[in-house]
Amino acid sequence: MTAVAEQAGLWLTEFTRQPKADSWIQKLREDAFEQFAQAGFPTTRNEEWRFTNVAPIARGKFAMQAPAGCNVTEEAEPHLAQHADIKANAFVALNTAFLQDVRFVRVPRGKVVEQPIELVFHGRPGQAHHPRVLIVVGAGAQCSVVETYEGEGAYFTNAVTEFVVGDGAVVDHYKIQRESLEAFHVSTTQAAVGRSANFSSHSISLGGALVRNDANATLSEGTEATLNGLYIVDGTQHIDNHTILDHAKPHGASHEMYKGILDGRATAVFNGRIIVRKDAQKTDSKQTNKNLVLSDNAVINTKPELQIHADDVRCTHGATIGQLDSEALFYLRSRGIPKSEARSLLTYAFAQDIIDRIKIQPLRGSLERMLFEKLNAHSR
Repeated sequence: MTAVAEQAGLWLTEFTRQPKADSWIQKLREDAFEQFAQAGFPTTRNEEWRFTNVAPIARGKFAMQAPAGCNVTEEAEPHLAQHADIKANAFVALNTAFLQDVRFVRVPRGKVVEQPIELVFHGRPGQAHHPRVLIVVGAGAQCSVVETYEGEGAYFTNAVTEFVVGDGAVVDHYKIQRESLEAFHVSTTQAAVGRSANFSSHSISLGGALVRNDANATLSEGTEATLNGLYIVDGTQHIDNHTILDHAKPHGASHEMYKGILDGRATAVFNGRIIVRKDAQKTDSKQTNKNLVLSDNAVINTKPELQIHADDVRCTHGATIGQLDSEALFYLRSRGIPKSEARSLLTYAFAQDIIDRIKIQPLRGSLERMLFEKLNAHSR
């Protein structure tokens, strides 16, 4: 039996245990499982997964949460599974094969939602769960969405979130991943952003043994999109952030800032791709990845990419890998601050830039506390 067939076989039993759903959902499931069965989990021979070995997930024997009735309404049909591509990502296919509890949020045209829309997902030891979120925001509407992933013990989270952002809408998205240090976390965020709309997504990753985040946005004419991220790993943690900003139409602007802090024997990957299509003239795009490496044993692989098919654009990208500023460290120690505290202060300042971009005050305050606690734990 091939490895792919063996992997598919392990999931087939769980797939067939699901109660039947409406015909359109059932077809989505079956098509997705067929795609997963053909492709199997990606390996390091796949360029997009070259630095991330998902064998611990592929070999894992995770029990599905008890099968539940599917709660998807017909209102979601025009958008659900129409943006995150099952052929491009085997984990998206696996998630779609297990469509059950879909968090569907629709913001009507022109509506301004004052309070953040909060979605919390909790992992349980020994289980696999496939959270699915669909956010459809009408033209001219405004909202903020906060996704939080947490849990205890060893488990597998495989999440997919799709955004459909109407013309002129404004959407701020925050994804907070603070899962168990034994957990596996794979996620895809896919946004289709309408004309003259503004979409921003901020990814904060603090937990997980093996983490892969894909964040992708397709921009229309006059769209402004922002992807920001902060990842902090130590011990033997591994995190992989892949992003795509796809400028499909002219006059779009995109901004991207990802920062990483690595300690211990941790490893990280950043792969950021900016695509400018032939018709996307007057595109303005900037991408930056900065990494602070606190240990000689930590490793970061960073690869910013530009794929430009238009000739009237302004696009820049860059990546840096460095250590703490020795002069700043010396200055703090000369003022009587112990070395461990001085390291924590400088590390905190490096991360603060991303935290300051969070517009929701209670969330920003909560993350500041979590960040301070995590960095202090590192220094001890």
